[in-house]
Amino acid sequence: MAHPRHKAVQQPRFPARLRKRFSKPGSADVLRRFAAPGAAVATLLATCAGAVAWPDADQGTEPRATMSITQSADRDASTSRANATSRSAPRPTLKPKATKKATPKPTPKASPKPEAVDELYVTVPLNLWTGPGEDNTLLDVLAPGTKVGVTGKTDGEWAEVVREGKSRWVREAYLSSDKPQAEEDAESGGISDAECPSGSEVEEGLTENAVRVHRAVCAEFPDVTSFGGVRSDGMHGDGRALDIMVSNEALGDQISEWARSNAGDLGISEVIWWQQIWTVVRSSEGWRSMEDRGSPTANHYDHVHITVN
Repeated sequence: MAHPRHKAVQQPRFPARLRKRFSKPGSADVLRRFAAPGAAVATLLATCAGAVAWPDADQGTEPRATMSITQSADRDASTSRANATSRSAPRPTLKPKATKKATPKPTPKASPKPEAVDELYVTVPLNLWTGPGEDNTLLDVLAPGTKVGVTGKTDGEWAEVVREGKSRWVREAYLSSDKPQAEEDAESGGISDAECPSGSEVEEGLTENAVRVHRAVCAEFPDVTSFGGVRSDGMHGDGRALDIMVSNEALGDQISEWARSNAGDLGISEVIWWQQIWTVVRSSEGWRSMEDRGSPTANHYDHVHITVN
């Protein structure tokens, strides 16, 4: 029988959860330390708390390793060094993107100045255009007898001429190597400015150009004795029109052609005769037909109508 002093020390009973966790090999020393006095137990618990974080009861039996304070400090220091290295490292130099050079536009070549190879005369009041065709700009009306330089270049019925060093175009059919007779008459005093033998009563209210036409017709065609001047309709109301009364078609033909030939000198812009009209602006088209107005006088069968600028 054992001595009372040698009674067996009753081993502490641990909860079943702790016994299970420390039943693995190598955990006997830890269990023995649990049996030590209170200070040893506290030390053991502090050590375990610093090294191992025990999971809750419902998260399995394997302990989770946690990072100690020393390990956390080492990790922070390593991260700081990496960041410092990253900041101190030179950044790669980016090459600028290549830009496409703008292709310079070719400078348009100046058109060569036209050169005249011959000189011809204008036979009628002739329109002067910027190009071959009436879809171009009308610049001027050349008087009969005007001498123009021609380049020899043509485009259909159009011929290129040189005016003030520039290329211009007229209808080729109205150019001639012979100087028109009407121009010669004008230079020798063929257009008279003397008062008409039949009187100047019709000149009242007429413009200066209309008066000149009246006096020139009187001198050129002395058989004409009747004229119509200012009245309320059309250009007559402005004093810009004169009616030359004729007795036959042949005389009317002579007067109308004479008026066309001298349009530039007399400032004539329009001639109407025998239900036809001719204008300086469209002189290259010649005579153009007019609509029937219902009577010989309205259709200009008995008089030549002249309008001035």
